[in-house]
Amino acid sequence: MIWTLRLSSLSVQISRRAVLTATLLLSVLLMTALLALTLGSYPLRLADMQEILTGGGTAIQQMILLDHRMPRILTALGAGAAFGLSGAMFQTMMRNPLASPDVIGFNAGASCGALVAMMLTGGMVLPGAIAGALITAAVVTLLAWSRGLPPYRLILTGVGASLVLTAIGDLLISRMDAQTAADMAQWLIGTLNARSWSDVTLVWGGLLVLAPAVIWLQFPLTRMGMADDLTTGLGMALSPLRLAVTGTGILLAALAVSTAGPLPFVAFAAGPIARRLIPNGRPVLLAAAATGALITLLADTAARAVPMIQLPAGVFTALIGAPVLIWLLLAQFRKGAL
Repeated sequence: MIWTLRLSSLSVQISRRAVLTATLLLSVLLMTALLALTLGSYPLRLADMQEILTGGGTAIQQMILLDHRMPRILTALGAGAAFGLSGAMFQTMMRNPLASPDVIGFNAGASCGALVAMMLTGGMVLPGAIAGALITAAVVTLLAWSRGLPPYRLILTGVGASLVLTAIGDLLISRMDAQTAADMAQWLIGTLNARSWSDVTLVWGGLLVLAPAVIWLQFPLTRMGMADDLTTGLGMALSPLRLAVTGTGILLAALAVSTAGPLPFVAFAAGPIARRLIPNGRPVLLAAAATGALITLLADTAARAVPMIQLPAGVFTALIGAPVLIWLLLAQFRKGAL
């Protein structure tokens, strides 16, 4: 069922299933976040959290909730949403579920850029991640170009670039001291350990800045999912739009990598899962953002639940995303797209 909202000369069609699914996703996300706040070696009740947020509670409870758990969980939600948006935008533009930034090497490029920035300046992680992702995107595009940009060439070239950049990242880590190398190796897997309010400000501030571009690109992305001749026939300039989608998607991926590391399979899995929930052929950006946030939060909560050791969240996002990869590969094989 489709609802049509009219305001003067503007009309917007909204699918009832899309609204219900988005509401359900956001409700599950909220309940999971509340559950994650209560779990840990020092459990907290909802009544305890309410007391702490109103200025009460012990000093230990305030430190655990306000200085550790809340920044970590809010960073997980923001980074997961950024990964989900980036992956859904690339997959819709390329009309291929395998064309996500973590598969085609953009996340690996952002990671290498962040590592180089850390080695040279001791900081500047976000600018380094953006520069690394942009350079990787330019190189992969040039290498994959053949009278256009066939998706299968882009994916294969990106996979190769990702392997090369991973090796470069390992080489850079080998040049660091033992403690820094151990920390950066964990970060390269993807971790949300020891996040602070500065990370929360960075990821959510970045999402707020990029939100107008994402909203503006929602309409053309709906048309870019069709064949190129049909899209051009509708009067849309494909090259500038693809450039805008690519730039926005890279910024989102670099933002997420700089705050949570290159969490594997989040950007890749969020879009296909969201499309299974809302199968109407339209870019499901909100649902993909919520799905990416939920995957990241579940992975981080599982990492915190393992006793005695601090596993990076990337281990669990890989466990979640690997079955999705197998499912998509089988689906693409059945369609003859592989």
